[in-house]
Amino acid sequence: MRSYFEPEIRNLISLKEAIPAIEESLAAYSSGRAILPGVINLDLPEFEGEVHVKAAYLQDDNYYVIKVASGFYKNPLHGLPTGDGLMLAYKARTGELEAILFDRGYLTDLRTAAAGAVAAKYLAKADINRVSMIGSGVQARLQLQSLAEVRSFSEVFVWSRQPENVEQYVKDMVAVFPRVKFYPSPTPEEAVKEADLIITATPSRRPLIKAEWLKAGVHITAMGSDGPDKQELYPEVLARADFIFCDSISQCRLLGEVHHALQAGVIPEDKISGEIGELILGRKTGRRSVEDITVADLTGLGVEDAAIAGLFLRLTGKKQENR
Repeated sequence: MRSYFEPEIRNLISLKEAIPAIEESLAAYSSGRAILPGVINLDLPEFEGEVHVKAAYLQDDNYYVIKVASGFYKNPLHGLPTGDGLMLAYKARTGELEAILFDRGYLTDLRTAAAGAVAAKYLAKADINRVSMIGSGVQARLQLQSLAEVRSFSEVFVWSRQPENVEQYVKDMVAVFPRVKFYPSPTPEEAVKEADLIITATPSRRPLIKAEWLKAGVHITAMGSDGPDKQELYPEVLARADFIFCDSISQCRLLGEVHHALQAGVIPEDKISGEIGELILGRKTGRRSVEDITVADLTGLGVEDAAIAGLFLRLTGKKQENR
């Protein structure tokens, strides 16, 4: 049994490498080539904490993977990271524990950002200018970096529930994207009203984005609603959308923005356009016009964890072979 720790994991696997692996895993899921149980959610509201346990096996892979990830949103006040976690990789043929990946949540962050890039690749307009980022944490940074792998953009408007964090976010991201202009926004409305692409990357338990703020042609990647009580979009956003694609329809019915819109009765079941994996496979068509409004509801799948862990183990295997 091998053990790997966060510094080595960070140094070996890149966001650019993660995107095609996650794209392949979403296609595998939508083609029935994946086995995964339901998500275990453990909420600790007393500490503003949450824990998710996910597992999956991708057909013909060498491993099945079990992942434990947490988010404790008061941690930065104590000088601690918000996220933590680890992944366990077992041999699919024998059930033997092959490796423990003490990634401290990094691989989860990486695969979530990669899923956002895949969603934008298939649903956003080819030409975009203004991006709206709702959130200022780790995922808000990675989502923008992953988006840059599939789309070019020149302006980013940022809003966060913690305004004091926006200034640091802008400083950090200007260093990464020196040719992009960054603008702090005082309200979510100001951030999104002229955006070509909106990314919501928060743990919000109340909706933030209203339908009437949206410009024709905008794409929204909503990735914060990974629990039944979390919500970033008002249900009317989904009612206004021309296309709604999920990472998993069955999971989004229980956890995602789709869950809230269905529960509120503002959309029927047949308003859900399909899964992102179906777009990748060519079974469904997404955006048909530059005027269409599209939504990607990303709740996070165990197949993504299996894919990112498998990618890391393949990369470390190649590294050892080359020594």
